Amino acid sequence: MITNNITPAKDTACVLIVDDLQFDTEVLNAVFKSADFRVLKSTHPGEAIEIFETSHPDIAIIDVAMRDINGFRLCKIFKDMAGRRFFPVVLLTAHSDRESKIKRLESGADEFISRPFDRGEFLARVRSLLRLKHLHDELEHSENIILTLAATLEVRDPHTQGHSTRVGEFSKEFGDYLRLSLQEQELLRKAGLLHDIGKIGLSKDLFLKPPPLSDEEMEIIKKHTIIGEQICKPLYSLREVLPAIRHHHERWDGNGFPDGLKGEEIPLPARVLSIVDSFDAMFSERLYREGRTAFEVLEVMREEKHLGQWDPLLLEHFIKMMNLTGHELLGHGAGTDLKSDEQKEPLLL
Repeated sequence: MITNNITPAKDTACVLIVDDLQFDTEVLNAVFKSADFRVLKSTHPGEAIEIFETSHPDIAIIDVAMRDINGFRLCKIFKDMAGRRFFPVVLLTAHSDRESKIKRLESGADEFISRPFDRGEFLARVRSLLRLKHLHDELEHSENIILTLAATLEVRDPHTQGHSTRVGEFSKEFGDYLRLSLQEQELLRKAGLLHDIGKIGLSKDLFLKPPPLSDEEMEIIKKHTIIGEQICKPLYSLREVLPAIRHHHERWDGNGFPDGLKGEEIPLPARVLSIVDSFDAMFSERLYREGRTAFEVLEVMREEKHLGQWDPLLLEHFIKMMNLTGHELLGHGAGTDLKSDEQKEPLLL
């Protein structure tokens, strides 16, 4: 049976209680109701999953010792359903042995509280988790605003539409080829999405103007790396992306901008973006020229490998990846088949 007891307060957190013993459920309900929480209750894990999907509670309180699906399993189900979104779960148990604590960690639970519990301490722990959830939600909202700005930027020029998305996705795949960690791969994806966000500070006329540009116009355009860093800097969750945004136009020979970094002084994510950004720019059709085939772009990059624009070793890995996989960039449709007969394992830096 599903019972929804909702208080009128709009800003009150919503708690989902899952316990197959009706008496224990009502005890927890009384605790939360007395503290002005909104309460959703279920005595069956299957029904609890339905509530999670339809009512979007803020936190779940789950009894470990349920018959059909134990609390550890249900916690993992909730965490998997939440995906990247932070959803706090508190497990209640009559046991505090080592094995139970290990299972709690494996399930992903955020708190493990033994019965009987102190009401004041119990509510304090729940409120602490809800504050953490609120911070996560605010960060996600702020990050989504900035990512939306990056997508809006590309609408200004139909010839570059999708460029940042492709650079982000392809940089992530290049990171996978290089055997970087999942966290580093995700950093590359976000950096690619945001690498040109500073161009939102440029005038549309300058933004769409074909070459050649005057020295003064070039200096203005170069500022987009610094503007992009400034836009993203206030958001703590993007702090690790900032070096890639600022330095993706640095050159291996030190003649890039904005800081003239040279060689391995340039952060690795920025070196990855430099290669992928250049590939997509040459591959894509632009207002002032037609796009090239993937084969033609790779030939240009291969010929210019030692001219100082890119990290030569990293570029070598990039070309090998393209030859091994016959990769098609996201959104480009059918591409040139670049597969070679020689199938080698990906190389690490």
